[in-house]
Amino acid sequence: MKILRAVLIGLLAVIVVIVGAALFLINDWTRGPLPTLAGEVRIANAASQTNASGTVTGLSGEVEIIRDNWGVPHIYADMPYDLFFAQGYAQAQDRWWQMEFSRHIGSGRIQELTGQNDAVMGNDLFIRVAGWRAAAEKDFEVTDPEVVAILQAFSDGVNSYILNRDKSDLALEYNLLGVTGVTISIEPWTPVDSLAWAKVMAWDLSGNRDIELLYSALVNKLGAEVAADWLPPYPYGDKPTILQAEDLPISEDSAALPVSEVGRPAISTVLAGGITASSPLFYRDPDIGSNNWVVSGSLTTNGAPLLANDPHLGIQMPSIWYEIGLHCRTVSEACPYDVTGFALPAAPAVIIGHNARIAWGVTNVGPDTQDLYTLKINPENPLQYEWNGEWRDMTTRDEVIRFGDSTETVTIQVRETHLGPIINDYEIAEDGTLGGFNSTEPMAFRWTALQERSELMQAVMLLNRAQNWDDFRNALQHWDSPSQNVIYADVDGNIGYQMPGNIPIRAAGHSGILPVDGSTDAFDWRGYVPFDNLPRIFNPERGWIATANEAVVPPEYYVQLSEALGDQFGADSNYVFALDWDYGYRAQRIEELLTTTGPHSADTFKAIHGDNQSISAIELQPYLSTLDFGGAEYNELRDWLFTDWDFQFSIESQQAGLYAYFWRQLTENFLNDQTEGIFEGGGGAQLMWMVHQLAEEPENVWWDDTRTADITETRDEILIRSFREAVDRIKAERGADRSQWQWGAMHTATFVSNPLGLSGIDLIEQMVNRGPVAAAGGSAIVNATNWNFSNSDSFELSSLPSMRFIADLSDLSASQTMHTTGQSGHPFSPHYGDMIDPWRLIQYHPQLWTRAQVEAAQVDRLILRPASG
Repeated sequence: MKILRAVLIGLLAVIVVIVGAALFLINDWTRGPLPTLAGEVRIANAASQTNASGTVTGLSGEVEIIRDNWGVPHIYADMPYDLFFAQGYAQAQDRWWQMEFSRHIGSGRIQELTGQNDAVMGNDLFIRVAGWRAAAEKDFEVTDPEVVAILQAFSDGVNSYILNRDKSDLALEYNLLGVTGVTISIEPWTPVDSLAWAKVMAWDLSGNRDIELLYSALVNKLGAEVAADWLPPYPYGDKPTILQAEDLPISEDSAALPVSEVGRPAISTVLAGGITASSPLFYRDPDIGSNNWVVSGSLTTNGAPLLANDPHLGIQMPSIWYEIGLHCRTVSEACPYDVTGFALPAAPAVIIGHNARIAWGVTNVGPDTQDLYTLKINPENPLQYEWNGEWRDMTTRDEVIRFGDSTETVTIQVRETHLGPIINDYEIAEDGTLGGFNSTEPMAFRWTALQERSELMQAVMLLNRAQNWDDFRNALQHWDSPSQNVIYADVDGNIGYQMPGNIPIRAAGHSGILPVDGSTDAFDWRGYVPFDNLPRIFNPERGWIATANEAVVPPEYYVQLSEALGDQFGADSNYVFALDWDYGYRAQRIEELLTTTGPHSADTFKAIHGDNQSISAIELQPYLSTLDFGGAEYNELRDWLFTDWDFQFSIESQQAGLYAYFWRQLTENFLNDQTEGIFEGGGGAQLMWMVHQLAEEPENVWWDDTRTADITETRDEILIRSFREAVDRIKAERGADRSQWQWGAMHTATFVSNPLGLSGIDLIEQMVNRGPVAAAGGSAIVNATNWNFSNSDSFELSSLPSMRFIADLSDLSASQTMHTTGQSGHPFSPHYGDMIDPWRLIQYHPQLWTRAQVEAAQVDRLILRPASG
């Protein structure tokens, strides 16, 4: 017994040691990366730190980083270098893994983090061929020296944090990925890393690349006349434009919108890496947009302007935004920054926010800044293409793809024309085989962000310190890509709007909707719309400006643009900014609320942010409310839906749940039979307007289900079938008890962290992901919590209002905001997910502004000092 007891004691001791070691390891992996947020850190200056003149510099004095109870840092410094150094340091503390993943996306190096992965290989290949990083490197070569100094200061701050810690103390992801055999080296952050992320954002918000390929495929399958119904013209007159009649001189003699239709369908619709038009990397979600609006003091309770913004972007973990305050202790010409708002974690400065004089917000314009050109390759030389009857040499660059779990590499040679890279080289076959040059159906990809050297960061820096309308417009002259609808308000009571960006002027007959011949200069771009000819508004008589990705200008604007620029670019040129806009549902509802509620305050603006009304459902109601659905239960549900419902997609709404099921079945019966083999689901607002238009044509071919060969269906038959199927399906999946049909029970938000949140391992996914949580809103709704129409089994959010912001120009310290997740990217930080519930419930926290406010809310104070100080 003594021996047995000794053995058991020994065994217990071993178990205790093993468990203790495991607990220590778990604690070290999960809590070790949490940064030190209070106290003092001595900063050793590095030789890489140079100012605009090339002189070695470094942290010159004490910098304070004060964080509040939401983890929002406010930085106080005496010099710009110190300020942006500390911004890099703070953002690396809270969001390093997100920054690491971001720069690998921007460079097409994702598999260096994930290991060799067939699902990711196509993305890496495509990004390399498109040349995002290469374009960022060229941008850096011509970047303004003052901006270079700021980018370098930010990089130095990041590196001061990341290069003085073991990678296991930087992020949980390094440890967990290491277990899978992935080895990741910590590389210094560089200014080009920040510029490359700007290219990623520009990609997400630019062009109509997917439309050209999808429309090409539809024309090839259905014919041009039928395909045209899928992309209806913008409903001028039925839906608003940003600029209105009072904002420009419109003559009665103005012609209608000049629409070009020349172009030809693409033969090849598979691109580098096997990417297609519907692939997540290439597909531009038509419901990703934004809302912003501004009202003058004549419409507010306090007599000063109010400004609101909520950018709509893909759902992710952590938030794409990082809230921060950047304050020169004494604002002067030498240190001109005093600004608060939202930064992108991978870059310096504030993208959306306010300083002491002005506030601004942005939504995406979505102009057509991308084109596809079909090429003719020299059969004797794959590095030459025809241009105006002669063979022209391409340039090439080699790209080496590496893997975090292997020493194997893949090298490709990218072919580039003066129009852009050949975008459909290196397809990946179904068996995983990597192809080579495509010289039979080659297409060049032209994009303003690749063609011209970007000055976006210069625009952002000038915007951060702008003091008035003229400064604001001067800053936006440098905002080239992505083009944004930028609204303005200042403490003097002015409001305004400016559209910036490089907007191509196309040749006559070049619509931008279909690829064109790239063997001659017939379809070459003729230039860009000059900045002073781009739309702007200042102090409109109506007292408000609103943008929600709708068409920017009425058709008459283009006629006047042609008259103004015809001598320079040709009277027959195509000056139209785009042909595929958001179809104006959100804009219509925002304008309605701005003009029918008020006087306005932060509370009325919150109500607009949280509005869940579906105008599309209202539009379709007359076609459904009188139909006989062939059964008492179906007809009773019809009356319950269209008589008792307020058309709000609130969390509690049971009718919204049933309508969502109906819309999904209608998508299947009306659209997917025609588009089968090309894409499924389509977009929210685009499909909604298409259905509304074709509801007036009950025998249009789109209503016919092509899968029923012997029957030609009409509108009412498809509506009846879709409604009956929706009722049957919701009862089968959720039961007959309508209390189980609440919209929030099916419309949920799950915030997924890359790449561990997609690992397929429940324990790890639960560790790094958050949700699901119920959410209100939907597609083409002001509260734009969009769901993926191509997923027939889920109503989960695919994109959302990534933050909400209200600036009060009567008292900037009364401004309010909330973004989606939390300030921290560390899963075991209390600020990893503490904003999720307030965000989904349309709640806000104060956006601190004054030093007294910040000190009153202080939770942590970190001092950075030069090591020699």
